[in-house]
Amino acid sequence: MDWEIVGYAAAALTMLGFLPQLLKMVRTRSVNDVSLLMMLQMGAGVSLWLAYGLHLHNSPLIVANVVSLATLALCLLVYFRYTTRRYFR
Repeated sequence: MDWEIVGYAAAALTMLGFLPQLLKMVRTRSVNDVSLLMMLQMGAGVSLWLAYGLHLHNSPLIVANVVSLATLALCLLVYFRYTTRRYFR
């Protein structure tokens, strides 16, 4: 079995994991049910996975986590665009 194929399949699922949430936030213009803490925690975890992938020179880990971080960054931008909560004054 070619484990790199398994790695790329897992990467595809992972990196697209936040896409449905992002699309829903944009479509409904509502982020009331979205947890900021969860997105920040996932961002920290994905960043650590990216660092690990870079250390190992592992392409599936690197690609998946770069795309995941980009998707999370877009989620955060949309979150702060549509949130009614005030974190910074």
